Amino acid sequence: MGAWLGRGLGRCVILSGRNVLRSRRLEASMSDPSAPVVGILGTGDFSRSLARRLVASGYIVLVGSRTPKRFVSLFPEEAEVTSQIDAASQADIVFIAVCPEHHSTLSDLKQALAGKTLVDVSNGLRISQYGPSNAELLADRFPESWVVKGFNTISAWSLQMGPRDGSKQVGDNSKAKISVMELCRRMGFIPVDMGLLSSSLEIENLPLYLFPSWRVPVLGTLALFIFFYLYNFIQDILQPYVTAGKNFFYKMPIETVNVTLPSVALVLLSLVYLPGLCAAFLQLWLGTKYKRFPDWLDQWLTMRKQLGLCSFLCSVLHAIYSLCLPMRKSARYELLNLAFKQVNDGVEISWDDEKVWRMELYLSVGIMALGLLSLLAITSLPSVANTVNWREFSFVQSTLGYCALAMATIHTLLFGWNRAFIPAQYRFFLPPTFLLVLILPFLVLLGRLALLVPCVAQRLRQIRRGWEKSHHIRFTLLQDGSQNSLENVSHV
Repeated sequence: MGAWLGRGLGRCVILSGRNVLRSRRLEASMSDPSAPVVGILGTGDFSRSLARRLVASGYIVLVGSRTPKRFVSLFPEEAEVTSQIDAASQADIVFIAVCPEHHSTLSDLKQALAGKTLVDVSNGLRISQYGPSNAELLADRFPESWVVKGFNTISAWSLQMGPRDGSKQVGDNSKAKISVMELCRRMGFIPVDMGLLSSSLEIENLPLYLFPSWRVPVLGTLALFIFFYLYNFIQDILQPYVTAGKNFFYKMPIETVNVTLPSVALVLLSLVYLPGLCAAFLQLWLGTKYKRFPDWLDQWLTMRKQLGLCSFLCSVLHAIYSLCLPMRKSARYELLNLAFKQVNDGVEISWDDEKVWRMELYLSVGIMALGLLSLLAITSLPSVANTVNWREFSFVQSTLGYCALAMATIHTLLFGWNRAFIPAQYRFFLPPTFLLVLILPFLVLLGRLALLVPCVAQRLRQIRRGWEKSHHIRFTLLQDGSQNSLENVSHV
């Protein structure tokens, strides 16, 4: 009796839950009759996040599982966890959230899925160049369904947190693709139409790339670091050891790195603004903005953000290394030796106004440069950039960016002070590091000043507003004088 009572109570609870779900489905259909019923085949992390987002967007969600009772507690109460055949039969759009190697387990649903839109959200385990893609294999397995590739570039975390990133879709049926794009918009994402299903391999490879836009900036940063590190090593460590037998190899881990980092940071910051100057002078030379830049310049322009962030990283590391300099044992020993030498020489006061002023100005300008770089880095974040208009963004990234470059250049000049005129600084007949570093920033700042000359600035402004050197527009009167006409006069 007790056993039967328990079973009966269990059945009653399940039926009660289904009745609640049916009433909710009825309410949702009455509030928005055009909203399709969305099915999800699969019960993984992505499925649960997708179900939560769909429910929050007002959709009726059916989750298909081979063991519904096992996973019902993992999904929102508003989503109905049922069998795969029920979800496939009742849904209008079905998300295939099953690993590609398990697509064969869905073969029994072929008839239930016929004529419906299937959204493949899967990704491969490694980058594939030849195909076929998972979406194409799914389309071959369900020839009577319309397969749309989408949502594979969005993580489960993004689905739960809700950023407005783009979801890329491809498909061969325009109606099916439009329905998925509308669903995407309603969920708060921005859909991007990437063409036919034949391009699905490219979309499946996108989440597998490791920072593709960072490859060249990071390699360039490493190359600059190695170059300046070796240059400083030769001048500050190798030359004293070869010529005088002095052992300064202890400087390699911290002091040599600390001298290298600002060199890399300043050169990278110059490389951020140099392509913009090249583009401006190229437009002035061609007299038009309608001619494409060379590929190398176009790619250089697109990686300015990454170069700027690498420069900011090197600047922050330089500041941290500089703060750690007095903590070294070698610095304490040098300070004690200097104090002992001063006592032996009978020097009571070792104050030097020139050195004091140089260090005060050097640190102050360096702090201001780092502050401006921090502002540039923060503004480059999408969450911050989306809250400012284009004029504000341009002011920060351009005007304040050049101010940061000028401050960093002055910071380097104060570091050099009068050392450029001391012959002992040219070890192995090589110029000091700061002289090499200053070449590129000076070129960039001088180029910027040249563009600020009124006649040059006005001509560049005209070109960017559509004026062309080889074509002018003028009015000519018709013979009857009734109306004016436009004549395109070429001076080529």
